[in-house]
Amino acid sequence: MRRIPYRLAGAAAVLVSLPLAVSPPVAAQAVEPDYTITVNPAATGATIPQSMYGVFFEDINYAADGGLYAELVRNRSFEFNSTDASGWNGLTGWTATGSATVTNDDQRLNERNRNYLSVTGAATLVNAGYNTGLAVKKNDKYDFSVWARGTASLQVTLQTVDGTALSTPLTIATKGDTWKKYTGALKATATSDVAHLKIKTDAAVRLDEVSLFPKNTYKNHGLRTDLAQKVADLDPGFVRFPGGCLVNTGSMYAYDAANNYPRARAYQWKDTVGPVETRATNKNFWGYNQTYGLGYYEYFQFSEDIGAMPLPVLPALVTGCGQNRATVDEALLQRHIQDALDLIEYANGPATSTWGKVRAAAGHPKPFNLTTVAVGNEENLPNEYWANFLRFESAIKAKYPNITVVSNSGPDDQGATFENLWAKNREHGSDMVDEHYYNSPAWFLQNNRRYDAYDRNGPKVFLGEYASLDNKLYNSLAEAAYMTGLERNADVVKMASYAPLLANIDNVQWKPDMIWFDNDESWGSTSYQVQKLFMNNVGDRVVPTTATGNVLQPKPITGAIGLSTWRTAATYDDVKVTRPDGTVIYGDDFDDGNADGWTSVTNRGNWTVSNGGYAQTTTDTEDTMVKAATISETDYDYTLKATKQSGAEGFLVAFGIQETGQFYWWNLGGWNNTQGAVEKGITSAKEQILTKPNTVTTGQTYDLKVSVRGTKVTLFLDGVEWASFDDNAVTEPFAQVVTEDTRRGELIVKVVNAQDIPAVTRIDLGKRKVARTAKQTVITGDPGEQNTRSAEPIQPVTSTVSGIASTFTREFPANSVTFLRIKTTR
Repeated sequence: MRRIPYRLAGAAAVLVSLPLAVSPPVAAQAVEPDYTITVNPAATGATIPQSMYGVFFEDINYAADGGLYAELVRNRSFEFNSTDASGWNGLTGWTATGSATVTNDDQRLNERNRNYLSVTGAATLVNAGYNTGLAVKKNDKYDFSVWARGTASLQVTLQTVDGTALSTPLTIATKGDTWKKYTGALKATATSDVAHLKIKTDAAVRLDEVSLFPKNTYKNHGLRTDLAQKVADLDPGFVRFPGGCLVNTGSMYAYDAANNYPRARAYQWKDTVGPVETRATNKNFWGYNQTYGLGYYEYFQFSEDIGAMPLPVLPALVTGCGQNRATVDEALLQRHIQDALDLIEYANGPATSTWGKVRAAAGHPKPFNLTTVAVGNEENLPNEYWANFLRFESAIKAKYPNITVVSNSGPDDQGATFENLWAKNREHGSDMVDEHYYNSPAWFLQNNRRYDAYDRNGPKVFLGEYASLDNKLYNSLAEAAYMTGLERNADVVKMASYAPLLANIDNVQWKPDMIWFDNDESWGSTSYQVQKLFMNNVGDRVVPTTATGNVLQPKPITGAIGLSTWRTAATYDDVKVTRPDGTVIYGDDFDDGNADGWTSVTNRGNWTVSNGGYAQTTTDTEDTMVKAATISETDYDYTLKATKQSGAEGFLVAFGIQETGQFYWWNLGGWNNTQGAVEKGITSAKEQILTKPNTVTTGQTYDLKVSVRGTKVTLFLDGVEWASFDDNAVTEPFAQVVTEDTRRGELIVKVVNAQDIPAVTRIDLGKRKVARTAKQTVITGDPGEQNTRSAEPIQPVTSTVSGIASTFTREFPANSVTFLRIKTTR
C-alpha cells in the first residue's frame, strides 16, 4: 500500500495543502491498487428522489436587494432608518441638492409605505445603487417608474460620477395632488458599472417608490439574469426560502397598524405579496434593510421557472440564532397558524378563493402546487418549539393532509437540543426533520457514515444547511466526499442544500458562500462547481457498493494554550500546564507585572497585566485570543483561574492551538451567558463538539482544568467534572458512491480523492456489461485554490476515456472529484 502523507492538527487529521501539477488520469497498469470499489450484485439500492439536491435562499450578504432582485435603486422608497443599521436614514443611498426632506405623515402613499420625499422647489436627486454604482450596458433598456404627487417636470438620466451622460434623457410631467404612478424607459448609450441615476425636478413635488429595472430580467420575472441563470444551471430539485435566521428572529409582531408596523419584526409572508408599493419593509436580521420586493410570489415564480419544488419556511414563534425567546401570546400564535393555512391556499387554492385570488391578481391564476412546508429554523428552546410545532402541524394536516410538514433538530449536528428534538420527532413520527451544520473539512471527512446508522423507518432527513468552513477547493472536496454518504443513504436523506447560496462581495455577513457577485459580474465558488457536478449527475437509484483502502487514525491533541473573551472583560491568573505526575511544563502567575511569552492570535481586545492577573478589558470585542507555551506532550493538564469582570458572556479557554489556525476552546457562558460548549476552531469559524446549559457569575473566580490524554479531553469546573469528549474519529480521504441513471442506461461512478497523492483504484462492476468508453468529468487543482472575481481556476473538465470494462483500474488525481458516466449494454 502507498503511504499517504498528512499534516496533523490536534486530534484531527488535516491533509497537506501543497501546490501540485495535475495530469489527466490514466489507466494504471501492473500497479497494486490503493483502493477497491466493488458493486454488490445481489443488492438493490435506494431510489434517489428528484428533490435530492436543491438550493437554500436567504436574504443574507445582500442576496436579495442589490442581488437576485434586479432593482437597481437603493432605498427606493426612502424607508431606511437607524433601526436597520447605525447611521442610516431616509436618504441613505441618495444625494440630494436643493430642498428635499424625508417625510412621514398622513399624506404618505399608503399605510405600509410610511416615508416619502418632499421636495419644496427645484432639486436634484442622485442614486448610486449598490456596490460602486449602477451597472448598465450599452443599448440595453431600463424601465423607470416613480410615484409622485404634485405638478412638476422630472428629467431622468443615467450619468457617470462626473456628470457625463450615459443615456438619453427621459422627461416625465407629473400633475395633480393625488399619488399617481409614472413610467418611462431609459436606453444606455454606453456601458458602465459605476453609473448613477439622476432625477431633476423644477418644482415642489412629493416622490416615492423610485425604481429602475433592467428591461431584460430572468424570464421577465424581475430577477437578475446572470444570478438566476447560475442557480438554474444547478438544476435544483427544490428551493428553500426565505431563510434562515431571518425567518424566526426579530420582534414577535404580526402585521398590525396598532403597532405602527414595527421594524425588526418577525418575517411574515403576507408582508411580501401584492403590489410592491404596498409591501412593508423590515430590518433584516443580518444588519440592513429588506424591501420585500423579492417576496413570496417571486419565490414561488422562480421555483416554477427553474423546475424546482418550492419549500417555504415559516416562523414557529420561537426565536433562534442566539435570541432564544418563545411567544406567550396565544392570539399571536393562532394568527401565525392561520397564516400558514392561508399560505397553502395562496399557493394551491383556486383563483376564486380568498388567497388564491391574490395570487391570480399578481399574474398567476394557476396553482403553484406546493407540497412541503417547514415550520421553524434552528430553535434552541426544544420544548417550547416542539409545543408550537405540534400546533402548526395539527392545523395543517387537518385541512391539508397531503402536505409534508418539516420539523427541525436545532442549530447543531449534535448536543442536548439535537438529541431532545430528534427523540420527540421519532416518537411522534414526523414527516421530515431539518438538520443544519457548518463544520471543518476534517469533520466532513470523518463523518461520511453519519447517516448509515439512522433508523430506516424513522422520520426522513432534510439537510437544509451545510458547508465546510471556507471557500477553497479543499473545503469543496470534503463536502463532495460527504455527499457520497448522503447519496448512499438516499432512503433516509431525502433533500440536501448547501448554504448560503449568494454573497455580494462588498456586503458579506457570512461565508463560505456558493455564488459570489458584484453589481455586474458573478462567479461560482469551488463549491458551486462541485455542487453543480453532483446536482447535474444524481441518477435515480443507488447501486450498493463496498470500498476498501487507506484511512488515517487520529493523533493526540498538542499545541499552544490560549485565552480569549467574547464581548466580555475577564481576568485570568495562575496559568499552569503540568504532566500527569505533577511536573510543571509551563506556568505564569503574572506576579512580575508582565505577560512575557503571550502573543496575540487575532489582534483584538486590550490585554494587560493588572493586580497580578492577565486581563482583557474591553466588552465590545469578539474573539480576543492570545496564546503561549506550545505543548508537545500528549498527556497534560492545563489549569487556571478565571474571573468575569463585566460584559455579555464568560470565558474562552483554548488549547491545541496550531499554526494552521486550528484550535479547541472551552466556551463557558457563551451565547449571551446561556450555554457552554467545546468548539473546534478552523481559522475564524468553529464547529461544536459538545454543548450544555451554563452561566457565569460576574465577580466570581472559577477554577478551570483541561485534562488532555491523547485524543481524550476531560474538563473540570471548580473541581467537578463538567464534560468530556474524545476526538478520535478516523479520517477517510477517499470516498465513493455509484448510482444509476435508468432512463439513460448509465452507471455514474463518483470518486472523491481528498489527498495530495493520486489514488489507484480497482472498480468491479460485477457482471454488468458496459461500454468500453465513458464520459469523464474531473474537478481538481491546488487544494488551497479558490475562485474569485479576477479568476476562476477551478472548473470541471470533461473528456471521453477508454479502458472501461466490467472490472477496470483507474488512477484518480490528487485532490479531485471524478464522475464517470458509463453506458450499460444488454
